Amino acid sequence: MTEETWVVTGGAGYIGAHVVEALRGAGRQVVVVDDLSTGATSRVPADVDLEQLSVLETGRLTGLLRDTGAVGVVHLAGKKSPTESMSDPLLYARENVGGVVSLVQAVRDSGARRVVFSSSCSVYGSPDLPSVGEDAPTLPQSPYGESKLYGEQVLAAAARAHGIGVVSLRYFNVVGAAGPALRDTGTYNLVPLVFQALREGRAPLVFGDDYPTPDGTCVRDYVDVRDLADAHALAATALGSGRSGGTYNVGRGTGYSVLEVLDTVRAVTGRPLDHRVVDRRPGDPASVVGDVRRIARDLAWTATRDLAEMVASAWAADRDQSAPRRGPDRS
Repeated sequence: MTEETWVVTGGAGYIGAHVVEALRGAGRQVVVVDDLSTGATSRVPADVDLEQLSVLETGRLTGLLRDTGAVGVVHLAGKKSPTESMSDPLLYARENVGGVVSLVQAVRDSGARRVVFSSSCSVYGSPDLPSVGEDAPTLPQSPYGESKLYGEQVLAAAARAHGIGVVSLRYFNVVGAAGPALRDTGTYNLVPLVFQALREGRAPLVFGDDYPTPDGTCVRDYVDVRDLADAHALAATALGSGRSGGTYNVGRGTGYSVLEVLDTVRAVTGRPLDHRVVDRRPGDPASVVGDVRRIARDLAWTATRDLAEMVASAWAADRDQSAPRRGPDRS
């Protein structure tokens, strides 16, 4: 039987590279599309084709999907910082909303009929609930969250109009790494920012300690990037078996405050770690924790790694950077 081909947009990024590994582990051929604005060729395996293009290049993307015979797309390309989106909302409209519109046109015109969409718990805003289910009100507090919600809506409309199967995965906070070449080098995520502070011998910043939470700092649900990648592979399988689609939270269903994450980093690294409290960041909700029963029921997915395991894998990858696996020379 011929292996299915899936295109992964943003596949040279932190999460995308792990999704590529999970899809290949599930027996699929993968082609990576990435504009390399933040992605790295070193994250792409040598035997995986990498096409450097923007998802906004609709014609080229359509041709690629058609030429590769792709049955579906995992769409991760886009901007992802709620804080940055507050200062540059037009960037998020262009890259995230425009990117989904372009993708839908390419999928429709190429004959591909499946999409797994990288959405976000930011669509919920700041829910006044101990845990938030997929049917809770969507009240995003940032242009980033609004862009993800609108992306879901565009894809849902395309599913109805064009018979496209769509699964939207609402990620919670992602931590961990399968190895040093796949580590998170982002400048917005808490754990890599703490590691950077440790390397530089300074106190990491805590953005606000006056939230209505038990210790005053923001509370989030954390999920290991390897577990998250497996959720994408299961979503692709579900679409291939005839499921029309769905929207799913992807988290552990457990909340940790910023200070509790710092305690975990101290325990994992064995290093002293002071912190410095500064003003809140715009767009940060107080607490967001996912109800993850739907994805367990429908896709048989459950997170397997706890916060200590996530931080430990991220720390090991951050420290062991001497011999990362590299992809082919793309120059």
